[in-house]
Formats: sequence, structure tokens, C-alpha cells
Amino acid sequence: MDRPKLCAIAVALIVALSTPPASAATTKAAPLSAALEKALKPRDIFKECAHCPQMVVVPAGSFTMASPVGEPGRSSDETPQHKVTIEHPFAVARYETTFDEWDACVADGGCNGYKPSDEGWGRGRRPVVNVSWDDAQAYVAWLAKKTGKPYRLLSGSEYEYATRAGTETAYPWGNTIGKNNANCHSCGSQWDARQTAPVGSFRPNKFGLYDMVGNVREWTEDCYHATYEGAPADGSPWVEGADCYHRVVRGGSWLIAPAFLRSASRYWFATDYRLNYLGFRVARTLTS
Repeated sequence: MDRPKLCAIAVALIVALSTPPASAATTKAAPLSAALEKALKPRDIFKECAHCPQMVVVPAGSFTMASPVGEPGRSSDETPQHKVTIEHPFAVARYETTFDEWDACVADGGCNGYKPSDEGWGRGRRPVVNVSWDDAQAYVAWLAKKTGKPYRLLSGSEYEYATRAGTETAYPWGNTIGKNNANCHSCGSQWDARQTAPVGSFRPNKFGLYDMVGNVREWTEDCYHATYEGAPADGSPWVEGADCYHRVVRGGSWLIAPAFLRSASRYWFATDYRLNYLGFRVARTLTS
């Protein structure tokens, strides 16, 4: 056998050996069977329809929610710190919901037929913007009907847990904003304070999730409370004891300062607000 053929075979073997085998959950875009769902492991990725979001399995665990005294940029609504235990794994969208995914919902007769503006930045793999909490709920309802599975928004504590991914620092990557870690005002990216970035433009966190901070603020299920006094400690949505016309958003955005990208940072908007830095991502409850 001549040398070029031997080289080609060697390259093919290296590629084959270095490529991890796809799990059954990732071989096709279809609703997971009960057996496949129960076999999922942390960081596994699955997709349950052609235009559905890619979902990442987030492990169960405990963390300290809210910011410590002395963290620069800390707000009064990030107090008191408290332990939250999430007893079961759940799935979180790998990326923010994109225009591609939203437009697929509309084309399939869902999302109330609403076509949000992309501000001239482009659709495709950019995060959908100009969507309200009510719009996000319409997308979740379509996704749940399409797949027959329990898709939803994240709770506020799930969002912070998934953002931190085991870290205790101000940001998922450390205690300073650094450069080109996210898209915000003064984050050092090419999109800073100008527009959204295509999803996945920055490194993922330790759970394999992209853009949990920066790019667009993301709706959660939680109603807004001024402090964490009386907050659930099990990761469930906090929807009691408040005016739920105002829902919590997390993660900061392309338009605002680094302090609002901290893992503990949160804010609120009325459920009908549509803004060019406001989007969402979905979660999915998994069989225990």
C-alpha cells in the first residue's frame, strides 16, 4: 500500500477514535422514550423535534444563592444568601431561544402568529428579542404540545444554579468581567452595546450552557420579590406573595454594564414588556 493511502487510513482512525459515540438520546430529533430519558446523564444533549432547541442535562445539587456581602455591584434584592437544593436533574436549553426556533413556532401555527422585529441585526441564530413573558409562555406551550413533554421557563433559582455551574465567583468564569467572555456594555466583544451576538459566540460554562450571562436578559417563571426572605429552598418557582404582573429576568444583556451580568444579579419587567435586549430560554422537567 502506498504512503498516501496509509496516511489517509491513519487520519480516519484518529478521527474515529477521538469522536465520542453519540448516545441514543442524541441520534435523532424525536421525543425521548421513557427509557432514554431515564438513561440521561449530566451534560448529555438531546433535541426532541427538528426545530426544537438543543437541551443539556443539568445535574442535581446544592448551591448558595444570592451574592455575598462586599461583592461589587451587589443589589439589595440579592439578599439574604441562602442554600438551595435541587434534588433532581433537569434540562436547560443549550442556547437562548433563537429567531430560527421562534419562526418555526410561528410557521407551525404557534406563538400567536407574532413575528418580533430583529432590529435589522438578522434572524437565524441570533437570540429572539422583542418578546414578552407572555410571548415566552406561548412558545413554551407550543413546544410542550409539539413534543408531548413538560417544557417550561426556568425558576429564578434554577437559572442562578445553571449559571454558576458550581462556581461561587461573581461571574461564571471569575470575579472580574475580563475580556470577550460575554456580550455587554464594556465586555470587550465586537458586539458590545451595539447589538446581539449569534448564540454560542463565547465559551460555555462548566455545565455546557452558552450565554447564561450577557447577550439578552432572559425571562424566568418567578414573580418579583424585593428580597429573598421566604424564598423556596428547593428550586421551585417563587410565585406566591407578590404581584406576578412583574416577572424576574436574569443574565444581563448586550446593552448594560458588567455588574448586571453577575451570576446573582436579577431584575424585573412587566409581563407584557417587549424590548430589544429581552429574550428567554427554556427548561424541561425530566423523569426522576
